[in-house]
Amino acid sequence: MADTAWVAPGATVIGSVRLGERASVWYGAVLRAEHARIELGAGSNLQDGVVVHVDADYDAVIGAGVSVGHNAVLHGCTLEDDVLVGMSATVLNGAVVGTGSLIAAGAVVLEGTVVPPGSLVAGVPGRVRRELTEEEREGIRRNAASYLALTEEHRGAVG
Repeated sequence: MADTAWVAPGATVIGSVRLGERASVWYGAVLRAEHARIELGAGSNLQDGVVVHVDADYDAVIGAGVSVGHNAVLHGCTLEDDVLVGMSATVLNGAVVGTGSLIAAGAVVLEGTVVPPGSLVAGVPGRVRRELTEEEREGIRRNAASYLALTEEHRGAVG
């Protein structure tokens, strides 16, 4: 775990987990990596209640500047840089979500799905609906930056 990473009280981190610089794991999140590895990139945040799990053949690799919304589930998948996963969304084994993409709240990205960079994915099963605008992609980056500041507030308040 990087010195500047933060794990909130009540979050659980088990097994082969690497947390990058300024990464944050929020209250009630669970990261279980007993059969493969979990990597959380620099400046990424796993919000309250997020579950990240792996299978023997599927690491969970989360890039830099990624925000994963409350109660989302990531299972043996890859999220490239600057991705936003909405609240209660699910991304399954072998899925790869391209840089600068947004997975809508409640969406389910099925096993082995490859999401092109800059895509909006919504629905069950999740489907690419359109390409994100540059303004929307900038919003993803701003969201991650806001969690960097919020992390410092909470680090000071609760340790």
